Amino acid sequence: MKTYLTLFIVACQSVVALAQDNDGKKPYLTKSLSNDAINSVVVSTSAGGIKVSGEAGQSPRIEVYIRGNNNKELSKQEIEKRLAEDYDMNITVNGHELSATVKNKHTFSNWRNQMSISFKIYVPKQVSSHLATSGGGIQLDNLSGTENFSTSGGGLQIDHLTGMIHGRTSGGGIEVSNSSEDIDLSTSGGGIEARNCNGKIKLITSGGGLQLFDLKGNIVAHTSGGGIEGRNIEGELNTITSGGGIDLSGLSCSLEASTSAGDLRAEMKHVGSYLKLSASSGNIDLKLPSKQGYDIALRADEVSDQPSNFTGEWKKDRVDGKINGGGIAVTARASSGNINLKFN
Repeated sequence: MKTYLTLFIVACQSVVALAQDNDGKKPYLTKSLSNDAINSVVVSTSAGGIKVSGEAGQSPRIEVYIRGNNNKELSKQEIEKRLAEDYDMNITVNGHELSATVKNKHTFSNWRNQMSISFKIYVPKQVSSHLATSGGGIQLDNLSGTENFSTSGGGLQIDHLTGMIHGRTSGGGIEVSNSSEDIDLSTSGGGIEARNCNGKIKLITSGGGLQLFDLKGNIVAHTSGGGIEGRNIEGELNTITSGGGIDLSGLSCSLEASTSAGDLRAEMKHVGSYLKLSASSGNIDLKLPSKQGYDIALRADEVSDQPSNFTGEWKKDRVDGKINGGGIAVTARASSGNINLKFN
């Protein structure tokens, strides 16, 4: 089954709005998708937010929201006039794929005539997507498939996704929760918060901090623009910052953590196959489970609290030896600080 709808639309480069900002607003256009069995969604717009939801109980449909520059309300007559003069929007359903695209017909000479075009799309849970906008945020929830999405003008909000999740933004923060399998998210313009996720997880930001809570799997989390906070992490964690300190607790994992701009604290419930810590300009506070065995190598201005079950060489600034007869490799280096070692 194929359906086709063509409209002329204005899109704007300067208005930045998440799709959910239109909650409570009446859509300019609503199109039912109940008879189309959608399994793929493709959206491209130069302005406005995008939301795709597979939440149960929703009637399958696409909603289009249109607002003026600076979030200004416009009359239906004014919208229709600008649509006809300046932009094209195509909404098609073909082969169970929904496609919604917005294109500028020309370059705007008067910014006051620009408009923001946002989409809210409600589909079945088993849907893949390819989404792109340069002028708004992207929100996805309750989907199971391959999701690719990018924006240069807003944040990303991801909740209850399962599958391949690949998202990029250069203009906002990222929130991801209750998601799994293969997560790859990055931003150059904000922080990242990840909660209750598992699988292969890659989180990269150059413009904010990282908050990592209740994660399980193979986790890579790097930032050059903020601190890192982590709680209740299992599996394997590699985390690096050049712009803040690191505070980790409740960890049951293999761990590699490094900061060049602050202190590092790591409280381990269980150490996996290795533990590597580095702080270029701060102290390291490390708490280890007392019943595991370790081969330790520590370097600092001063290393404190030698345990009674240690064998080897313990000097003020250098420690090499074994705890509980040896076992897991533990290395820590505080180039311009101290190491405080404790056991629980």
